[in-house]
Amino acid sequence: MLKYKKHPWHGIPVGTNAPTMVNVFVEIVPSDTLKYEIDKDSGFLKIDRPQKYSNIVPFLYGFIPQTYCDNEIAKLASVKTNKTIARGDGDPLDICVLSSYHIPNGNILLEAMPIGGIRLIDNKEADDKIIAVLKDDEIYGTMKDIHELPDSILQKIKHYFLTYKNLPGSENICEIDGI
Repeated sequence: MLKYKKHPWHGIPVGTNAPTMVNVFVEIVPSDTLKYEIDKDSGFLKIDRPQKYSNIVPFLYGFIPQTYCDNEIAKLASVKTNKTIARGDGDPLDICVLSSYHIPNGNILLEAMPIGGIRLIDNKEADDKIIAVLKDDEIYGTMKDIHELPDSILQKIKHYFLTYKNLPGSENICEIDGI
């Protein structure tokens, strides 16, 4: 019996069938109007910022435990984009999980099957986003590749990441440099 709750980033395994099927710690669900993220010290969710405008996350959003977006992902992004990208964002690897089910709150674990990803450059840092489908989902569960998604879903994902940090009068700091 556990005496203490495991830290979602360090204490939960990535999954026994990774990279085909991975564990996901969900921080944000589509109905959230606040951006939560894991507090690296405590393992609790904390409010990062309110969503300032109508840009609300269109999927389950979280991270893959025991991953780290830093030097290796920055090197890969530099090679793929022919740009100098010095580092990753220093967080666990982000993952967006598509599901036809209403999941009302975050702070949960689930299993998901990665089907692709988005190479996002956020303020000159690598910040890749893995795109996945919920294990056994009725609608998305049979998809094996990001190109099987309807174009409208892929456009919604891209739009979210291109605008999720925009504020009036500020420069857009996010760019997508590959799917």
